[in-house]
Amino acid sequence: MLQLYIGNKNYSSWSMRPWVLLRQAGIAFEEVPVRFDSFDANSQFKRQLKAVTPVAKVPVLVDGDITVWDSLAIAEYLAEQYPDKHLWPQDKAARARARSVVAEMHSGFGALRSHCGMNIEARLPEVGEIVWRDQPAVRADVQRLVDMWSELLDQHGGPMLFGQFSIADAFYAPVCMRLATFALPVPEHITAYVQRVQQLPGVKAWIDGALAEQDFVPFDEPYRARRG
Repeated sequence: MLQLYIGNKNYSSWSMRPWVLLRQAGIAFEEVPVRFDSFDANSQFKRQLKAVTPVAKVPVLVDGDITVWDSLAIAEYLAEQYPDKHLWPQDKAARARARSVVAEMHSGFGALRSHCGMNIEARLPEVGEIVWRDQPAVRADVQRLVDMWSELLDQHGGPMLFGQFSIADAFYAPVCMRLATFALPVPEHITAYVQRVQQLPGVKAWIDGALAEQDFVPFDEPYRARRG
């Protein structure tokens, strides 16, 4: 069976992407959690992962004697291994666009990721308000999301970005979590998409797991002293 090494569900946005993709697509896998203790070279987190992957980061997919790291590489591997799951859109033009927006997520939106780290358990509208006021780069990232999602939802008719669930929705699921946690202002139709993503069975299962962790990691939450 496939094994997927992941970090804390509450915080690990990169782990969330392939986990949700696998779960939502109905592909069987074993979850291997690796707790964030620190990212120092001698941390338990790094030591455990170093035995699996040279980069010692999550997520990591193990398929027999094949090891794949990096969330985008994992998504491409799964699409190749399970063509019947149609993880990318079937239409050639839509598939090309989906790859483009997924790559954009993979390499972009640095301000949003930096100032609004994923924290599923928390509700931080007051932090979001300050970030929105003081960080023009975050406002620009959110506007790009609004423009992109609006165009795709309009073109493909929803409910997901390319009509049916795809790798694109899995990749933007952690962004949906950030928008909700920090209550960043977006139009109604974008809020509706965020809510639809949160209700996907695969996403809901991840959220439930994040809420059940009861694990506060201080270096992932510089904006508060304790959980809840």
